[in-house]
Amino acid sequence: MTYRPLKLIGVLLVLFTTKGVISGQPSPMTKGPASRQDVLKLFKVMHIHDQMRSVMESMTKQQSAMVHETMKKRYPQIAEERLEQFDAMMEESMKDFPVDAIIDDLVPVYQKHLTRTDVSAMNVFYSSPTGQKLLREMPAMTEESMQLSYGRMQKQMDAMMERMQKMMKEEELNRKAPRTPAKPDSQ
Repeated sequence: MTYRPLKLIGVLLVLFTTKGVISGQPSPMTKGPASRQDVLKLFKVMHIHDQMRSVMESMTKQQSAMVHETMKKRYPQIAEERLEQFDAMMEESMKDFPVDAIIDDLVPVYQKHLTRTDVSAMNVFYSSPTGQKLLREMPAMTEESMQLSYGRMQKQMDAMMERMQKMMKEEELNRKAPRTPAKPDSQ
């Protein structure tokens, strides 16, 4: 007999505490900005550290290809060993890339723009099978997108280099051109 009132009280307690979730309204505790811990939990669920490393590797490959192509066009006689040295320098600089420090810098940005409710909803999504699939596929999607944009970026870089070379030649011609003295005004 005492079991029924306890069960009813339990059901009511659950209903009152989940009212915000059921109605879509955030509870007062979730309306505020996300805490540092909230954001770090989201970063962990999103595998941000691994994602950043993956993006950096893709960017390094992309930049290497662009540097190779640009250098070969500008300096056709450049030795392959020299290009390999550039690659080694880029790879070395990426090893020292401060991913943890950058992640630490991102926390206040996320806190500024996202509420606890936002971060909680994102945690739910990224913890789901679909969210995890998106996170798994994101590096490949990013790399493929970068490969697709590479041609456009290279054309843009080539055009910029041509404009710069033209500007430098014009500047050099202007310096070498003899200056004629100005004629005095005759009145």
